[in-house]
Amino acid sequence: MKAVAAAAGALGLVLITSVPASAAGDDVLFAFTDPTISEASALTPLGKSLYATTNDSGDSGRVFTVDSSGDTVGVTHWAADPVDVEGLAPAGRNHVWVGDIGDNNSVWDSIRIAKVRVGRGERTVSPTVYELVYPDGPHNAESLLAHPDGRVFVATKDWGGGSLYAVPKRLDPTGPNRLKEVAPVIPMATDGAFFPDGKHLVVRGYYSATIYDWPSMDRVGSFRTPDQEQGEAIGVTPKGELVVTSEGIRAEVIRVDPELVGEVLGDDPSPTTDPIPDESEPATDGEAGKEGDEGGDDDNGSAGPIALVALAVAAYFIFRKRN
Repeated sequence: MKAVAAAAGALGLVLITSVPASAAGDDVLFAFTDPTISEASALTPLGKSLYATTNDSGDSGRVFTVDSSGDTVGVTHWAADPVDVEGLAPAGRNHVWVGDIGDNNSVWDSIRIAKVRVGRGERTVSPTVYELVYPDGPHNAESLLAHPDGRVFVATKDWGGGSLYAVPKRLDPTGPNRLKEVAPVIPMATDGAFFPDGKHLVVRGYYSATIYDWPSMDRVGSFRTPDQEQGEAIGVTPKGELVVTSEGIRAEVIRVDPELVGEVLGDDPSPTTDPIPDESEPATDGEAGKEGDEGGDDDNGSAGPIALVALAVAAYFIFRKRN
């Protein structure tokens, strides 16, 4: 096993030299000052210079609210013993969706999401936890996304290429709620987010990120993410800027060079394909958000050198975390 990890890591280091270095305009905004934020696996800008983050497996169910100096100004405790929290997504004013969606061995029958209040101050909440099931069996996932219209999505973290799945618009608290496959995404996705315009989304891996049109899911382009210890999280600010962070104590939150993102987006191409057909929904308590379009099943063209880099380098980190 160690030999495989070493070989994968070596291959990743070789391949990564062929990828352009991080953009000169990348800007370190702050570093987390709270040492208990040691394995940040998600990052959601809340507006008003606040950010939400959460640790992955091994921590209790809690979401940290951090200000622009990196200080923890709020903690929301929502679960005593989650399985593997990996994702956050915006859920309206002062709320986020939390994704207990990690499954490294792809064995769990279901995953879970919950909508919790965040912000300044410490609180303990008891949210409704919604059970989700994949239509094609268990998957590992680290990416939870929410369209501005409120629709929630999960992107899986698979070696050969992940998939984006839509959460039902109307969620049944008695579950299980069946996910619907939307389109392929990059291999080994570690996080993702929609842009405020609702026309694009970004999915990142350990060393690169890819932007897609919505709802066509056509691949717009990819770029190298800033170098960090283990790139796990990406978020989009209300201004449409991308911010990333990493696992590790006192990890930095970095703004990706806006010019680099602008070059990828180009002339703001518009989606052209029809959304996937709507499905029948179970009973609802209304928390899933407004109705909106879903993505198509077009080929996203994500294969290529960057995807290969992500695949090879990720092997090192996966085996390192398991050993």
